[in-house]
Amino acid sequence: MTDFSLRPWALADLHSLVKYANNPKIAQNMTDQFPHPYTEEKGSAFINNAAAGSPVHIFAIDINGEACGGIGLHPQSDVHCKNAELGYWLAEPFWGKGIIPQAIARIVDYGFKTFAIDRIFARPYGTNTASQRVLEKAGFVLEARFEKTIFKNGAYLDELIYATRRKTT
Repeated sequence: MTDFSLRPWALADLHSLVKYANNPKIAQNMTDQFPHPYTEEKGSAFINNAAAGSPVHIFAIDINGEACGGIGLHPQSDVHCKNAELGYWLAEPFWGKGIIPQAIARIVDYGFKTFAIDRIFARPYGTNTASQRVLEKAGFVLEARFEKTIFKNGAYLDELIYATRRKTT
């Protein structure tokens, strides 16, 4: 098990962000707002946006003092105001080491303590079986599958919705 922490993003993370995020294997499972190639300009804009959140809701996954991925909650608005969307990515050298299930558990706990939400959801693509397994391992339940609703890299993909809900006592 690799030791890691979740912490706010800082401009000092720009080099490691670009180094690890500039990977087509990561970009293929993200929205087009996470580009490939991943440039310093995009990285700087992302860090400035992540650092502006109050309370912080987008965190760096720090391994040995280096930002090696990201995880965040995106609170929704209007009639969806009791929901937050979960997003995450991890540098390829750290895949398969059990980091993301633990990071998800930490961010879910943080989200329910910090925001007035009752549900956290994630929307992996149907082709991203690794992310589906990670969400299931973290206690998320598949709520829906929408066929061919995502258009990514010239192909239609299924959109899955996984969610977890605040535990009521």
